[in-house]
Amino acid sequence: MVLAAGLGTRMRPLTDDRPKALIPVAGRALIDRVLDKLRDAGVTRAVVNVHHFAEQVEAHLAARHDLEILISDERAGLLDSGGGIQHARRLLGENPIFVANIDSLWLESGTPALEALKQTWDPARMDLLLLLVARGHGIGFEGPQGFLMDAEGRLTHSASPDVVTPFANVGFGILKPQILDGQTDAAFSIVPIWHRLQAEGRLYGLAMEAFWMHVGDPAARDATEARLGSGVEARVG
Repeated sequence: MVLAAGLGTRMRPLTDDRPKALIPVAGRALIDRVLDKLRDAGVTRAVVNVHHFAEQVEAHLAARHDLEILISDERAGLLDSGGGIQHARRLLGENPIFVANIDSLWLESGTPALEALKQTWDPARMDLLLLLVARGHGIGFEGPQGFLMDAEGRLTHSASPDVVTPFANVGFGILKPQILDGQTDAAFSIVPIWHRLQAEGRLYGLAMEAFWMHVGDPAARDATEARLGSGVEARVG
């Protein structure tokens, strides 16, 4: 599941005439970088949700033939992080899935991040496994909010301004679609689901070895392009 329906307001003016998913970074659209990484991790079918400049996203994705791409249409209204996945379940099926944001890139180091995520995934213990980055090991980890992680990998989410957390959510993970059972078809955030799974001991995390770049605004896009200018672009997701 590729979450690409957002308005990209922090990316203005770059998103005045295109969706965030199609913002180029070092000559390649954000969504293509994400799909490349998923393909390299063995994904053969991706569901992409669309809303802002939806026709542009559909036209762009129609040119890709290296994996099957299905569209989850949110033109009628944005459904947020949880509602977007719930709306797409008829396309996703009920097996565990990758979930990916379109504004996260990284410079691989050691085991590729999504391969490490696959190797760590244990459905007997986990309902949701989040890919994390350690504080100071990326661009775009602002503010104290994030996650605490115990020795077994179980997570505690904190939104407190008084707790400086050691890990941030990269925006990629593996989840069981069943964690959304009982939710309505309306828009809703997945954060309360995190908290429920946390209480049940079913929310886990994995800290990436890679250097993370959150492309959240034009300045971050420029900083990321500067990193890619060092000649390591081929290793970026």
